[in-house]
Amino acid sequence: MAYANQKTIQRVRHELRLREVVVSEVAPLGEHFVAITFRDESLAGFLSMSFDDHVKFMFDGPDGEQVRRDYTPRRFDAQSGELTIEFALHGTGAASNWAREAQPGQRATIGGPRGSMIVPLDLDWHLLAGDASALPAIRRRLAELPAGARVLVLASVGAGDRLLPTTEANVEVHWVDDEAALLEAVRALPLPPGDGFAWAAGEAGAMRRLREVLVLEKSLTKEAMRVSAYWKRGVADHHENLD
Repeated sequence: MAYANQKTIQRVRHELRLREVVVSEVAPLGEHFVAITFRDESLAGFLSMSFDDHVKFMFDGPDGEQVRRDYTPRRFDAQSGELTIEFALHGTGAASNWAREAQPGQRATIGGPRGSMIVPLDLDWHLLAGDASALPAIRRRLAELPAGARVLVLASVGAGDRLLPTTEANVEVHWVDDEAALLEAVRALPLPPGDGFAWAAGEAGAMRRLREVLVLEKSLTKEAMRVSAYWKRGVADHHENLD
């Protein structure tokens, strides 16, 4: 079985820019997400070339200290100059609270992306896995894949947030309830033949275990995957690539 090698992946660096943006729209998305759209002249030239990209989202917390969190650019419309980011509303974290109370006219700062890892669209298969924190990137990837692309989605997400965009890709979806079930679902899933790429994101400990399954049980090389820790229990701001 052949897998995508390093030559198929393009890594592009971007000039780091900070942009002051204004909330233009707030739209509920499922039970525990909200899609917030930002607009400002500073977004001219904004570039996000991969569903795996992340920007640094910055705002002033209640105590006046700056809060910084990583988020996926879900959608950018260059013509209208609007950037949409999907925020999870779990718990009472600073960023969740900000997003829960966001109103049009509210201001924030966005930095990046610093770079993009561009995974080809024409691979034989694509594996997308993770918890709720991975949903914005998964939704973006499904929206951009071409008709007929074979996609395997495995996600541990609550029933009220199991929303995926309309796509022309050939998608097989496995929803599960928790991290243990996600790991077992990946373990039990036979990977299709041909060149493919596995992408996963979620809690640090769970993603380390999932990566072990991909390497030791699925025989994937590091060039054929990207596994990221989007968050870590007990840590306020955590983002780490594990591959």
